[in-house]
Amino acid sequence: MKKEIKKNVRETAMDLLEMIEKNQSYSNLLLNNFINKNKIDAKDIGLLTELTYGTLQRKMSLDFFMAPFLKGKKKIESWVIQLLRLTLYQMIYLDKIPDRAAIYEAVEIAKKRGHKGISGMVNGILRSIQREGVPSFEEIADPLERLATETSHPVWLVQRWADQLGFEKTKQMCELNLTAPLQTARVNLTKTTTEECLGFLEEEGFQVEQSPVIKEAIKCYRGNLANSKAFKAGLITIQDESSMLVAYALNIAENDKILDACAAPGGKSTHIAEKLAKTGQVISLDLHEHKVKLIKENANRLALTNIEAAALDSRKVQEQFSKESFDHILLDAPCSGLGVMRRKPDMKYTKKEEDINHLANVQRNLLQAVAPLLKKGGNLVYSTCTVDMEENQHVVSSFLKENADFEGDFLMKERMPEAIRPLITGFQLQILPQDFGSDGFFIACLRKKV
Repeated sequence: MKKEIKKNVRETAMDLLEMIEKNQSYSNLLLNNFINKNKIDAKDIGLLTELTYGTLQRKMSLDFFMAPFLKGKKKIESWVIQLLRLTLYQMIYLDKIPDRAAIYEAVEIAKKRGHKGISGMVNGILRSIQREGVPSFEEIADPLERLATETSHPVWLVQRWADQLGFEKTKQMCELNLTAPLQTARVNLTKTTTEECLGFLEEEGFQVEQSPVIKEAIKCYRGNLANSKAFKAGLITIQDESSMLVAYALNIAENDKILDACAAPGGKSTHIAEKLAKTGQVISLDLHEHKVKLIKENANRLALTNIEAAALDSRKVQEQFSKESFDHILLDAPCSGLGVMRRKPDMKYTKKEEDINHLANVQRNLLQAVAPLLKKGGNLVYSTCTVDMEENQHVVSSFLKENADFEGDFLMKERMPEAIRPLITGFQLQILPQDFGSDGFFIACLRKKV
């Protein structure tokens, strides 16, 4: 029976990989939906997640290893390629699974899903790999191409990062992108303290500790905090530490009226509302009605009554709100998401260089749209979860050139947690994933001149 369950987990992982590649679906959403819909046994979730994410994370490396063994083979069906990648991932990267067990399971799946010739071919390829070993990355002469293949990132992206950040920082980031992210949560300080919340979670059996970077942040080493009683009671919100820094940048004071222009699912809006200590008002906008529903649900769970969520294209905000009607504005702009690749590994293979150029135009248009709504002396915080200069520093620089009534707010540094200050340059903060293990993130704080 045990063998049958393991086989099902591997076959399920193969199906998921096939669906992700064919439909360009986000792996994190697809995996969570699949686990919930199919009521996957709790003891199998870990292996299913490891196999799916791990194979995705290492796809280019696995294809490099397989290439010599596929020469001369006629066109191989895509599910067979997924099965080979999945099995090779176990053989090379998972010590606890013996090669013979991984190969046996692969052949059994091939027998079930294809004809005898396919199972024979799968067996032959995997046995050859086991016998002869895989090629070495050292065979790749060009250092950028080698890094791209070794860490499974597209060459254009590695080249781009190396140009912007230098080879060493790029290497560190690519290597970190292969590791699983840690779950973090923000404590709702309107309901409890960080210390008290840690106590509640430890009683529930979670392995947690306070973040050394942000006082209201909690790191979780064991368990899913979204399933905790503390989460259901509105004591915490699942949020990355980088994302929490936005509320610090805003210079919030009680009774402020603040616009969150691209707010779903509401993590930053609720943090702002908590920092307002339930005073003032947060207007949270998103383009899609179903996402606005998420903001409202989060606000209700956290018992925050100072959030008003509405569906609106933020490029049209001037039709809805009068000029200079907000004390502060947050524009957490739609972006390439290159800072969150650990959470969405499939993103590496679907993003294109032209996407970045297109997004930079959208970002500039959004900034121009929201800027007139800010009161004089107020802050406009621009943030993204990417590490690309074209979407970050270049967008901000272009906005400042075109808007003489705005300047960088160099006091942002004083408002930030002490551990973050060394990473701030003037009024801008670029966090790389390796800086403190959080998402890659960018924050710029602009001020409207009085």
